[in-house]
Amino acid sequence: MGTLVSLISALASGEAMAALQRARTTAILYGLAAILAFCGVGFLIGAAYIWLAARYGPLATNLGFGIGFLVLAGLILVIHKLTSGVRSRRRARRRQADMTAVGITAALALLPALAKGKGGLGAIVAPALAIVAYAIYRENAKPRPPKPDPQDVP
Repeated sequence: MGTLVSLISALASGEAMAALQRARTTAILYGLAAILAFCGVGFLIGAAYIWLAARYGPLATNLGFGIGFLVLAGLILVIHKLTSGVRSRRRARRRQADMTAVGITAALALLPALAKGKGGLGAIVAPALAIVAYAIYRENAKPRPPKPDPQDVP
């Protein structure tokens, strides 16, 4: 049995090392491609600058490029600001769903142990009834009227 376990672990670790090597190679190649793409975009911007400078003059071209890049930066920041609220709400919902799933899983895992214990079914039913009763109370409780502000009283 021991040799089978060592054989399986050696196979698994060899696969893991091969996958890690492939991921490293892919990351290096994507990094090089990104650097070359940035160089290409830089040369294209330089060519556009030279062409526009010959046509409109260097001062107007500098002002145009400067304003254009500032507008692009502003648009990126505005779009990020608008979408960050949506992303944070989505993350909160996902986190809440995950926590609910973990809680339900833990409760279901503990259910047989609690049922076999000394308290038996009472250890499970009593807290559940208390939670249900509190939820009913919160739903049916009337909100108190707001207290008058002492500064508003003549």
